[in-house]
Amino acid sequence: MKTRTRLLLALASLLLSCFSAHAQTARPSLSGTWSGEVATVELIFHLADPAGGPRLATLDIPTKNANGVAAQLRTPGDSVYLSVPQAAARFAGTRSADGQQLTGEWRQGLRAFPATLVRAGAGETAGPKRPQQPRAPFPYQAADVTFRNEQAGINLAGTYTVPADKGPFPAVVLLTGSGQEDRNETIFGHQPFAVLADYLTRRGIAVLRFDDRGAGQSGGNPATATSADYTTDAQAAMAWLRAQPGIRKNQVGLIGHSEGGTAAVGAAAQPGGPDFIVLLAGPALPGDELIVQQSLALARLQVTDPAQLAAIEQQQRGMTQLIQQTSDDAQARTKLLAFYHLTDNPAAAAQFEPQLRMALSPAYRHLLADRPARTLPKVHCPVLALGGSKDVQVPAAANLAATAAGLKAAGNRDVTTKELPGLNHLFQTASTGGPAEYGTIEETFAPVALQAVGDWIAQHTKK
Repeated sequence: MKTRTRLLLALASLLLSCFSAHAQTARPSLSGTWSGEVATVELIFHLADPAGGPRLATLDIPTKNANGVAAQLRTPGDSVYLSVPQAAARFAGTRSADGQQLTGEWRQGLRAFPATLVRAGAGETAGPKRPQQPRAPFPYQAADVTFRNEQAGINLAGTYTVPADKGPFPAVVLLTGSGQEDRNETIFGHQPFAVLADYLTRRGIAVLRFDDRGAGQSGGNPATATSADYTTDAQAAMAWLRAQPGIRKNQVGLIGHSEGGTAAVGAAAQPGGPDFIVLLAGPALPGDELIVQQSLALARLQVTDPAQLAAIEQQQRGMTQLIQQTSDDAQARTKLLAFYHLTDNPAAAAQFEPQLRMALSPAYRHLLADRPARTLPKVHCPVLALGGSKDVQVPAAANLAATAAGLKAAGNRDVTTKELPGLNHLFQTASTGGPAEYGTIEETFAPVALQAVGDWIAQHTKK
């Protein structure tokens, strides 16, 4: 999910630009966390304003999945100025009499918005509300664990939760979407895998969730990893689970979200695979076609003109074909710059460089070449595939239909597919389904989706 999410969002938007720091006058400390809303976008500043020490500031924007963005702080007199070196944006305001508010203006480019930043009180955490976030104490056992992928020669770290009742228990491994994700699949202030693991463990299912390669406490090189590598990580996680006391060795499954579903299918096609799999917004269209359909679904949130949509589709197909037909990265980079008319614009090309690196990464090339129709017929275990009707990253109708067709092609009859109304790619109840909503929605994982997963696993793991 996340490589595609970040690539799409990176291509669709730019980060916030520079404002010099000048001599500063000592005033009462502003140290702490400050938050405010600007044009429905929440800004969270973390300020360090020690007496006689260096002033430091960082910015979080949950809806952009931006955390710890470097900022600059100046406090001349009663004024407060905050700027982001990488962005064409700044806040200029004044302190309230009680020192608990900063009232002023947020300026981005040529646009200005009124803004008020409020200091978080003692014991408070500024940021979006996440009412589903699990809180201790838990009615089950939880432990940090490590296991080894011998094939890759790396150690992976995760959290293992086990029901408090007497076992043995069925068990599942949670597989995050594409990109470098932690064990909770943290995104936009949400931790969907923490919520899912908590729900399933309370229902009598042991759960292992782990940090992706290079994320958190796991080893490995994420720059070279593909979903094929992630499949071997999934196999290692299953082997570790089956070796644990109190686990039913023949009731160990995989739950894959987005491209984590690709890894789950890959593992299910191998000897010693899972006893069942759950695909949450799992892709089943050819990888290059999926990218095109994602782009169109995102574009339709803002564009209705058929001619513009046709142009977007043509450009997206041209980009994916160029990458697939040019195996040499240096040559592909040169062709992409020309394709986007950036060859004679060094400044724009420099801004585009992170997107170029992502588009030419092994993971993205592997995604474009993915052909689920070849792997799905190799899966013979029971499968539950869920999709949200408002998912614009892995559109549900087409992908669920392709999933069912691929699984049943080789005679798999224990296949359940279901499109859940009103849910987005993260399985939140959404208005438009667009990624810009992800961080603004309080719900992390719709209860109807949690129940669908829990009920299906319970039915397939009866003693």
